Amino acid sequence: MTSLRRHPVAWPLAAALLLALSWAALAPLRYVNHDQLLEIEQGTAARRRNGDQALMLPSAIRLTLGVQDVLLLRNRDTMGHAFGPVLLEPGQDFRLPFEQAGDYAFASSAHGGRQVVVTVVSLPDPGWQRLRWRLAALMHAVRYLKLQPPAAR
Repeated sequence: MTSLRRHPVAWPLAAALLLALSWAALAPLRYVNHDQLLEIEQGTAARRRNGDQALMLPSAIRLTLGVQDVLLLRNRDTMGHAFGPVLLEPGQDFRLPFEQAGDYAFASSAHGGRQVVVTVVSLPDPGWQRLRWRLAALMHAVRYLKLQPPAAR
């Protein structure tokens, strides 16, 4: 009992954490639309021609059936790019829907011919499955977060 008096903030923090975990496990999964954007940035082809071997796209994409199960390919570059069997002309968008869970590998010219793996998972049930799904989605978003270079001075 004396430890609670020494740390009066501990109970509210523990309650807030328990409330957040309960929400993550039980709240329904909703998105505005089913699209997950994969954008090929302007200048990608020029950077490839100049020998830049950096990955222009993430090497892994995670989709969930019934939540975000359509890969929206967008080409902002001035050159056409292939993504698997799809040839995207400059300024073109293409929606690639997925109807079954699994791993799908696509060669990408924006990746220098390397593969982009699209992992499609089933809609998780409420409870531990949904909590694990939300934590995995958070980790995936953090892993592939695009960091903007510092502005030129």
